[in-house]
Amino acid sequence: MKIFNRVIISAVFFCCLTWTVSGQVSGRTTTPAAENTLTTLTSTKEQKKINDDIVKLIRHRHYLKVSIDDQLSSKVLDRFLDELDPARSYFYAGDIQEFEIKYRYKLDEAFKKDDLAPGFEIFNRYQQRVVERLTEVIARLEKGLDSMEFDTDETLRIDRKDIPWPDSETAMQELWRKRLKNNVLTLKLTDKSLEEIQETLLKRYKNQLNRILQNSNDDVFEFYMNSLALSIDPHTQYFSPHRTENFNINMSLSLEGIGAVLQTEEEYTRVRRLIAGGPAERSKLLKAADRIVGVAQGIDGEMLDIVGWRIDEVVNKIRGPKGSLVRLEIIPADAEDEHQTKVIRIVRDKVKLEEQAAKKEIIEIKRDSATYKIGIIDIPTFYADFKGMSAGNQDYKSTTKDVRKLIGELLVEGVKGIIIDLRDNGGGSLQEANSLTGLFIGLGPTVLVRSAGGRVDIIRDHDPKLVYSGPLVVLVNRMSASASEIFAGAIQDYNRGIILGSQTFGKGTVQSLMPLPKGQLKATTAKYYRISGQSTQNKGVIPDLEYPDVFNVDDIGESSLPEVMAWDRINSIPYQTYYDMADLLPRLHQKYNDRMRLNPHYFYVLERKKRFEEMSSRKEVSLSESKRSQESEQADQWRLELENKLRRDFNKPPLESLDDLKEDAHGIDSEDNSEENEDYMQLQAAEVFVDFIELVSGTVAAQ
Repeated sequence: MKIFNRVIISAVFFCCLTWTVSGQVSGRTTTPAAENTLTTLTSTKEQKKINDDIVKLIRHRHYLKVSIDDQLSSKVLDRFLDELDPARSYFYAGDIQEFEIKYRYKLDEAFKKDDLAPGFEIFNRYQQRVVERLTEVIARLEKGLDSMEFDTDETLRIDRKDIPWPDSETAMQELWRKRLKNNVLTLKLTDKSLEEIQETLLKRYKNQLNRILQNSNDDVFEFYMNSLALSIDPHTQYFSPHRTENFNINMSLSLEGIGAVLQTEEEYTRVRRLIAGGPAERSKLLKAADRIVGVAQGIDGEMLDIVGWRIDEVVNKIRGPKGSLVRLEIIPADAEDEHQTKVIRIVRDKVKLEEQAAKKEIIEIKRDSATYKIGIIDIPTFYADFKGMSAGNQDYKSTTKDVRKLIGELLVEGVKGIIIDLRDNGGGSLQEANSLTGLFIGLGPTVLVRSAGGRVDIIRDHDPKLVYSGPLVVLVNRMSASASEIFAGAIQDYNRGIILGSQTFGKGTVQSLMPLPKGQLKATTAKYYRISGQSTQNKGVIPDLEYPDVFNVDDIGESSLPEVMAWDRINSIPYQTYYDMADLLPRLHQKYNDRMRLNPHYFYVLERKKRFEEMSSRKEVSLSESKRSQESEQADQWRLELENKLRRDFNKPPLESLDDLKEDAHGIDSEDNSEENEDYMQLQAAEVFVDFIELVSGTVAAQ
């Protein structure tokens, strides 16, 4: 709720992070406000100098060569207001009209003149409105909740991005009456008493009030500068000095904690992605898009309600020493009501290199009278021990080196082909993406990098040797990003193998860190293109054969971010191709589709996906306890029936209740190690692989 609401400033949460709120109040003018001391925040000369540097950098160094003009001014105003008040529940329509008249097309001139007054004026008004609302809701809570009625058939609009701000005090009070009632009802549905709910919400709102009173001018400046930066593209950000320190620590990955990239979204802390090899990823209990609403220390520590906390304060609670236990109360990404939370346990640890390292396994597929041994190489990230390389250490670890070794071992073991699994691989070293591609092609380009000035650099594989020349299948999903997309895109362009899975993340830009007098600017300075000339930005890599994710691509991925840079293409460069995909793909599609029509798990995922999209599109929530309870029961019954249908298809005993359901990191039943649940996508990839082998063999025989 406070500062940094919904801003995509994410962090890897480990124990050694030191995100703190400055206790300094420089640049403040004290103004009496009701029972609290609210301060009027003003900018400093140093901040004006940093603003001047940021404006120059984004004009001359950013990939888009940004114009500081009326159009950008309008974007920044919308962004700033939306980040401050995403639910449109603090500002009045009159406040917005005033800002419209004064600043809609004037912020560009203010930025160029190092005039930060508009941002501080808007933020000070925001603080005033927050204190008014929180003071009122606290007073309402202190009177007790006995008079609150839960049998009235009324609704609360939860999707308010297109709703006007309240135009009167009456409208504002009615909105907050419903907001409070919804918060009470959500907790009531978890079987909490009204006294417990009153205590929980009083703590929540009093904590939020205390935090708003602790804001410093540094907080306002960072927030305002990021409204400018993030109005350009989602990856251009201003880091204050303490965020610069934490960013640098994050990049080293020699850290301890849970290993998750989090971001704030309205009042919630949301999981953006998990770090390969980290405790959260290894636990299989936390997923992308889950929301964290509570944090507790150890087995029996008090569960702290963290709704509305700022992200750096959440860090201080989630981080901790190696080996210690943290309990998280989460709202799963596919929960149909906010009261459907669950508590998970994660033991803090370092991100383990051995967990990030590529691994192999062999599965067997029977087809008619033949049995095919297929090797699978799982690559969680593109890693490299650059220090070991520079020192001449022969035992240094790298993705390419390890995969080369695994390929040799698999070939000795007699596999007919290899599957590269890049699901949930968020990227890493570009150098490793290039050299890994080189294991599967001869000499040739792998990716193009276009700079802000228009220069196109060609990254090439210079080793003519193919370490593996046989058929290849690459598995991807929505969380396959950056270097993963470079590898998958190159394999697809070369017609070297089949891409199976769902549309990838779409992160196709390059960022550079630029020092400032205090802090630094991370700005987008280049863009990746496939050798076919297509960008990986925004669209990612579209698989040849689609196996859906449960979650909607509109909720996770580059295209879900505001001000995302567009997909485009440049001229392709010459490169050879391997298989005749124009002939093979239609026949592979036919075989794949025929098999999917009989695949229970495929329809299970489609049903989950459809339901998730329906729930995500809801704009209102009922404030009737009986109706909410009924909706929750119906949702649980729907899920139980769906799970049991899948279990019947695989001849497994039905579940008595959803409490017996054990899910993996993708939200899929992982109760046992039966073949059907071991890894459904790997099994389908193996079936596709056999199709591939048989079709290629048939083509060769015919020729």
